[in-house]
Amino acid sequence: MTIAQIVFLVISATTLVASILVVTSRKMVHAALWLVLSLGGVAVLFVLLQASFLAVVQVVIYIGAIAILIIFAVMLTRRMMYDTGSPINRYWWAGALAAVLLFAGLVVMLGQIPSITTQASALPIPEGELLSLLGTALVDVNGYMLPFEVASVLLLAALIGSLVVARPMERKTEEGDKR
Repeated sequence: MTIAQIVFLVISATTLVASILVVTSRKMVHAALWLVLSLGGVAVLFVLLQASFLAVVQVVIYIGAIAILIIFAVMLTRRMMYDTGSPINRYWWAGALAAVLLFAGLVVMLGQIPSITTQASALPIPEGELLSLLGTALVDVNGYMLPFEVASVLLLAALIGSLVVARPMERKTEEGDKR
């Protein structure tokens, strides 16, 4: 095994464990911090794939914006940071069965793709033009402009929602009553 393969295995295992801890953590702040570690692991995987632009986008947008927005929203709510009830309900087996069936279906589907066992050929695009073509695709009306606009509206809605949740409730008072 090469050093790159060992690093890949360690980072992949760390990312997988952090992803599992995101959904099993009882405290919301801890789940958000595990999410940051998981997204950081994905950024390192992009670096190992020599996709530096995607690694920077992963760090700036996902870790820098979304995860921090989640942490601020949790901190602004000033509520209990963990659930006191049991996270397991009586239908847990149905969720586990659905997850196993989905995983089995994905394994069967990916096993039927012939390109998994073959090595990819080099891109026909020269190295310097790849980034400019990606930039053009991101702002082109027929490219990825609409998903970026939808993501920006979603982030704005999340920010406004966190401010609404964090705002203290006003009590209705009678005209003569002063607070």
